[in-house]
Amino acid sequence: MKNDPLSLPLFEMRLEEIHRADPWLRYEISIREFIALFPVRYKNGLPIKPEHPAIYGVDREVFLKVLVAFKQCFN
Repeated sequence: MKNDPLSLPLFEMRLEEIHRADPWLRYEISIREFIALFPVRYKNGLPIKPEHPAIYGVDREVFLKVLVAFKQCFN
């Protein structure tokens, strides 16, 4: 499966939407810092789903939104 070159920018845009929609995140962390918590890594040319960041206490609901965004952008 070859990745669309727009997948990464689309994923980052979705992360920005998640950040803007959460009042706690907007107060605690910048958009750039939030995006940096979920770097896209590749193995054998395929993107690997992001791991839950240990810092900032990103809650389960927010992390699930990140995983959904990742799946929509890279699958």
